[in-house]
Amino acid sequence: MTDTFIVAGAGMAGAKAVETLREEGFDGRVALIGDELERPYERPPLSKDYLRGDSRRETIYVHPERFYADHDVELRLGRRAVELDVRERTLVLDDGEWLRYDRLLLATGAEPHRLGIPGSDLDGVRYLRSVSDCDALRERLDHAGSLVVVGAGWIGCEVAASARTRGLDVTVLEPQAVPLERVLGRDVGAVYRDVHVDHGVRMRLGCGVAAFEGTGAVERVRTSDGDAIDCDVVAVGVGVRPRIELAERAGIAVGDGIHADQRLETSAPGVFAAGDVAGAQHPFYDERIRVEHWANALEQGPVAARNMLGRGLAYERLPYFFSDQYDVGMEYTGYARTWDRVVFRGDPATREFIAFWLAGDRILAGMNVNVWDVVDPIQRLIRERVAVDDRRLADPDLPLGALAPAEAS
Repeated sequence: MTDTFIVAGAGMAGAKAVETLREEGFDGRVALIGDELERPYERPPLSKDYLRGDSRRETIYVHPERFYADHDVELRLGRRAVELDVRERTLVLDDGEWLRYDRLLLATGAEPHRLGIPGSDLDGVRYLRSVSDCDALRERLDHAGSLVVVGAGWIGCEVAASARTRGLDVTVLEPQAVPLERVLGRDVGAVYRDVHVDHGVRMRLGCGVAAFEGTGAVERVRTSDGDAIDCDVVAVGVGVRPRIELAERAGIAVGDGIHADQRLETSAPGVFAAGDVAGAQHPFYDERIRVEHWANALEQGPVAARNMLGRGLAYERLPYFFSDQYDVGMEYTGYARTWDRVVFRGDPATREFIAFWLAGDRILAGMNVNVWDVVDPIQRLIRERVAVDDRRLADPDLPLGALAPAEAS
């Protein structure tokens, strides 16, 4: 009897997992279950080029339409796993069908935090997670003159940039002092504040939202300081939460995500986790981390698949993500929750620089802004825990490679 491998969650991590299973020669039954009606797609374009209308829908998909049939993958769309029995190794879907598995990958992703304030159910108050969310928001933007964005995290900033590029009047509300303060700190967050202000966005920082107002549809936003901002549409981006409920009901260890070891296996033997939902023990950081970015899902899915096949591989890639806002592109490498200081290589005012987050004489993370082909030396500086001098690190005339050890030959 052939083995059955099931992947619950048809996002990037799940799609790359089933691809890898077939590439590695697994010839058993493979089922990929997704609660959306769309085949697996990439999420980054939803706040960028696809939202702006600069790219066609076909460009967002992970695989061509025929891929799953051609590779004998049972693609179950519009279906959701609702119950999991890890002792009997069975998964129950929302239509009552149950499936037995030999290995299971939980790639159930995350969902937006939703505001429970007056008027939050008004038409025109939008969240952005799925392609259907994006289509609905884009349709509203097609007929809108003004947008209020609630939250100046990555999604909020990218939506604001896309809407402003389309010519809308844009206001951003953010209770922190600068955009992205929690991730980047005030110095680097101020760069993004200035980028948006220079493009005509009104940045209402240190200001939250109290209510949405309107008759049937949103017409204005009431701020925490009592102001009222007229608008045609609202986009809310106040973070996401991992979808852990299926695992939690099954008795699998959870917290900030589904707990997994270095091999991405959960507390239930034969059950793995990958992508936004996975809080995995990272061998480099010696702690459990959860990363909500495209590159993490892209890379974790294949590692989980190989470990479903018994390869015993540790997932040890350093976190990486990117963002494009207007003409400002960036790549961030590493993981810094706290730091002593930020060192700049180049002038942030020119928007061509590298920022480094340090603790002591060690680099925790680096972000290159409109400076390219430097991710590899930044990763080496982090991974090799190179002791650096701030003055040398900040010197743009000194190649990063002179600070980082050479790659092993």
